[in-house]
Amino acid sequence: MVRLVVGLGNPGKEYERTRHNAGFWLVERFASANGVILRKDAKFQALVGRHEQAFLLLPQSFMNASGRAVQMLAGFFKVKPEEILVVHDELDFEPGVARVKQGGGIAGHNGLKDISQRLASHDYWRLRLGIGRPAPGREGADYVLEKPSAEDLAAINGAIDRSLAVLPQMLAGDMQGAMNKLHTEEKPPAKKEPEKKEPEPKKPGGLLKSLFGKK
Repeated sequence: MVRLVVGLGNPGKEYERTRHNAGFWLVERFASANGVILRKDAKFQALVGRHEQAFLLLPQSFMNASGRAVQMLAGFFKVKPEEILVVHDELDFEPGVARVKQGGGIAGHNGLKDISQRLASHDYWRLRLGIGRPAPGREGADYVLEKPSAEDLAAINGAIDRSLAVLPQMLAGDMQGAMNKLHTEEKPPAKKEPEKKEPEPKKPGGLLKSLFGKK
């Protein structure tokens, strides 16, 4: 069962539409759809809401200090690492891809790095929202702090939609069922074979015309 859902991002108007805030976007949409108000809590240095059995948390420190709020709330309410779901942007996936996993490496993500250090564990769950990689020669740190193109944003929002559809399963503890549903790629529609046209019947006299020309 998931008792704490953490969205990762950076606070402030200048960051709210950047790729790095994809985790914020999902949790904010989930809260809005379920009538949950996210209130600023100075004790946890975060925006905090409550949905049935789970807390929703948006750390209001910058990304590289995200673990502080997670550690404080998890410690206060005795939430175990395996009961935590962290939603974050993922460079290794293209926009439109969403994947769930437990544990594993942090792939240079500063938010995950701080959470793992403060919890002294990698055993929390992760919902990874693909944002794609920057073009060769560009810094990843700059890329994640830029707004996605309209096309990429539409793809990311699609991934968020599909993730929100299975989030209730994750909250209930059916992680495998949620993963099976989320990770199953839709099959592209089968290509239709071009219709074969029946050959048109030759007009009578066509051969004579070709031999003798028009009269």
